[in-house]
Amino acid sequence: MNNLPTVTKNLLIINLLCFLGMFVARKYGISLNDLLGLHFFLASDFNIGQLVSYMFMHANFSHIFFNMFALWMFGRVLEQVWGPKRFLTYYMVCGIGAGLMQELVYYLEYVINLAGYDSVSTGIGIMPMSEYLNLMTTVGASGAVYGILLAFGMLFPNSPMFVFPIPVPIKAKYFVIGYAVLELLLGVGGGDGVAHFAHLGGMLFGLILILRWRKKNGGGQIFY
Repeated sequence: MNNLPTVTKNLLIINLLCFLGMFVARKYGISLNDLLGLHFFLASDFNIGQLVSYMFMHANFSHIFFNMFALWMFGRVLEQVWGPKRFLTYYMVCGIGAGLMQELVYYLEYVINLAGYDSVSTGIGIMPMSEYLNLMTTVGASGAVYGILLAFGMLFPNSPMFVFPIPVPIKAKYFVIGYAVLELLLGVGGGDGVAHFAHLGGMLFGLILILRWRKKNGGGQIFY
């Protein structure tokens, strides 16, 4: 950990502390994911601060493990290239952008399927709409992490990457494109409980920010 860049190290520590805190709070009957997760903006439990806090909460061990592994693997490289201030800015923009994208998805789902109803059939009973809207909650650093993957693919497009179970290395740019296409297909398919469009939102906001930085830099690479 001592060899990690400052922001990457602190992001890892904060995420891990929040994950451990989730179990401690649960013993006292408190759900940190419910308090700090990103609720649908029409739900009574929503507050604007959740657009930041949701990034530091995770559903389970595999969720946080893969997010933190990707942050450790790719985030430290980006921070060494960009410096701590630019990297932290990028991370937060991607995470908040992912949250905004998920809010848009929630809103479209609400308009298409829920608007005008006072209650919802859940399959095991009838739930008041106010309670159901509060169940529309997102947690995780995945949006910011997908933004990091995009940035790595753009800055180091020809770097070889080994992806299980593919037996040959893949260039980073193809890895990122493949992941984006997969997320789009899974998002359209839906029904798996994963915020695929939030992942795409993180990549989209990351792309916009990188292109903006490149424009300010005269079109060149954004190495600092």
